[in-house]
Amino acid sequence: MKFSSGDLIYQGEKSGVHNWNTVSGTSFYWHPDWLHIAEDMTGHSATAKLDVVKGKATIADAEKTIISHLNK
Repeated sequence: MKFSSGDLIYQGEKSGVHNWNTVSGTSFYWHPDWLHIAEDMTGHSATAKLDVVKGKATIADAEKTIISHLNK
């Protein structure tokens, strides 16, 4: 099964940390200062490195990285 952005549920931002859930219940977190996405709010458990083409990472970059990670 291939995942797409429609499979992510954006839960919002708290203290600068953005949170997404999948329909199966897996949570992913990202803060603009992190160069990775994480499966815990502290960011200590890095799941995948963000692929940023240029400049500073965006929410769209984080979503793209989560989808890529889920499709591995």
